[in-house]
Order: sequence, then structure tokens, then C-alpha cells
Amino acid sequence: MDINPLFRKKPVALIMKDAAGSEKETQMRRNLSVTDLTAFGIAAIVGAGIFSTIGTAASQGGPAVSLLFIFTALACGFSAMSYAEFASSIPISGSAYTYAYASFGELVAWIIGWDLIMEYAVGNIAVAISWSGYFTGLVRGLGIHIPEFLSVDYLSAMRGHAEALKALAGGQTLDQLSFHLQETYLAWLHAPKIGDFRLIADIPALAIVLFISYMVYRGIREAKITSNLLVLLKLVILMVVIGVGSFYVNPGNWSPFAPNGIGGVLKGISGVFFAYIGFDAISTTAEECKNPRRDLPRSMIYALIITTILYVTLALVITGMVSYKNLAVSDPLAYVFHKNHLEAFGDYCAGSRDCHGKCDAGFPGWSAAHLDEYEPRWPVATPFLEIA
Repeated sequence: MDINPLFRKKPVALIMKDAAGSEKETQMRRNLSVTDLTAFGIAAIVGAGIFSTIGTAASQGGPAVSLLFIFTALACGFSAMSYAEFASSIPISGSAYTYAYASFGELVAWIIGWDLIMEYAVGNIAVAISWSGYFTGLVRGLGIHIPEFLSVDYLSAMRGHAEALKALAGGQTLDQLSFHLQETYLAWLHAPKIGDFRLIADIPALAIVLFISYMVYRGIREAKITSNLLVLLKLVILMVVIGVGSFYVNPGNWSPFAPNGIGGVLKGISGVFFAYIGFDAISTTAEECKNPRRDLPRSMIYALIITTILYVTLALVITGMVSYKNLAVSDPLAYVFHKNHLEAFGDYCAGSRDCHGKCDAGFPGWSAAHLDEYEPRWPVATPFLEIA
């Protein structure tokens, strides 16, 4: 078997020729400025980290998790420089898929292309579930009850029910269980059944993914406007959260700073690195940038700097407001304000959570792959890049 075709490379000249738009369907509108790209990166990075993984990471590493964000940002910065170099040399959509096609050949590009699709799919799942937690918390504060079996995923409900049964058998009451265990236990208990199969689904998470996917399908211009507005709203909210929360910080909660040592801090490294996943998505928009060689490198660095400052500041605030031991929740921002008797502000934080970014990023990579005839040519509108 001749393996050479598996490693056949696509010359950069041919890649650039394709990007020039010899076929009408491959052309994309260049609408994105460095501000749009930076906002795009912030949308993904901040969405995944501050609103979901920061709570779990802080519960394991304590206040010292703030330093972990800095170390991870430095590592991501070196990776961003590599992406920026590639993006400047091959300024078209596709991100790592396109770079691998030019450098290593078809087989490696095919593997990386599917890796990227799965990366954004898994990222979307995590963030959508977190958004669902904030949304249900908001409507609960407004007096609207969404049945637990419609706001929890099947696997979490099954595992949570089993764990809750063990705790109840050990002498605990339902009210003594964590809110997450109560929710999953009731979801499994009250879910309608078809035979032995329980009908459980996280409907809010599904709905937000469908909505964002529709916005991305509409095209880059509409997605850009929506994304920029939501990022602006998100940054304003975070500034307010940090400002208000700083008045409720108890310095005693920062001691011990690293309660579980360096091992505890490093337990959160996967979640923290996941929180920075958005910067690489910027490179997939190369074909839609006004000046990709200049704007892509700048926007990646700008996004990393801005989000790192936000991460570190907010990590210190929430670990100062509440003991790190209580932060293993899906909606840490809302939780810390509820614990400090600011229920209305906690519900405000919950309702302000948004999910946009990685959906946008996944489509440009998919588009690049299907234009190389690895996937069917579906009639998809001009894509934006990334879901967060």
C-alpha cells in the first residue's frame, strides 16, 4: 500500500489561490476588524472560564487558583504566538486544520479537523449546561419553576440520584444534601417514563445552542453584531460584579491561600486551560478579517491579556466572599451573592450569563474541510467562528 497520498500536502500557493475565491461559493466577506476579533476571543474565553470552571477550580485549589490563571495564560501566550505566525503566513479559515494540511499532509489534517470539531462540540456542551444552571436560577428567583427533569441532563440525573440515595441511606435528610444532588435526585424521581426509560433532558441548554447556531447560520455580519453586543454586556456585568463583590470580601477566606498545596492547585489546571480555549478560535476567522496578517496576532494577545486580568481579579473576589470549600457549584457567581444575602443581585448575575462563541468557531473549520471535499458541500451561509 502506497502511504504517500495520506501525507500529500496542499501547497500554500494553492491554499491562497482557493482563498482568493475562484469559485463564488468559497468567498467570504471581510467584515472583521481587530476589535471584532478581540471581542470574539473574549466571548469564548470568558464564557467558559468565569461562568463555569472557575468555581470547580477554586474549590480544589483555594484562592491560589488565581495564580494558576496567570501561569496558564503564559503557556497559552506562547501557543497564541504560534497560531499568530501560522495565521499571518496562511491567512485563510480552517485554523489548525489548514496549517496541518500545508505542513504535514492530508491524514494529519483530517485527524486534526475532526479533533477541532469535537473540541468545540464538547466545549459547547459544558458551557450550555452552565448557562442552563444560571437561567433556571434566574426564573426560579422570578417565581417560575422549571421541572428538574427538564433542566438536568440524563447522565447527571442518574449519577446524582444514585449518590443521593447513598447519602440518604447514611442518615442525611434531603435538605442536608447539596443543591446539585437535590436537583438531580428530584429529576430522576419525578421524570415521566416510557417503560423503564426516564424522559430527562436539559431543555434550556438545548434551546440556547439551537438559537446560537441559527445566528451563526445567518452569517458573519449578524453574528458579529450580536457577539459584540453580548461581549460588551458581559464585560459591564463583570465589572459590576467585581466592584460590588469587593465590598463583601473577607480577607480571612484567603487563608490558607493554597489549602491543598500545589497538588490541589494543579487539579484545576485542565478546567483553567479549557477556560482559555477561545484564543485559538480567532485564527479560524482569517478569511473574514479585513487585515489578517496584522489583526490576528494583535487580537489574540489582546484577548489573552484582558481575560487574564478578569480571571485573576474575579477569582480573588469570589474566594474572598465565600470559603473555597463551597464553590463546587455550576453557577459560582450567583451562588456567592446569594450566600452574602444579595439574592436580587445573584439572580441578575444568573440571567446575564450568555452562551456564544464556540459555535461560531466551529463552522469556519468545518467550512474549510468541506471545501477540500472531505465533507459534503452543504448550503451554509457565511460562518462566524467559535461557541462560548
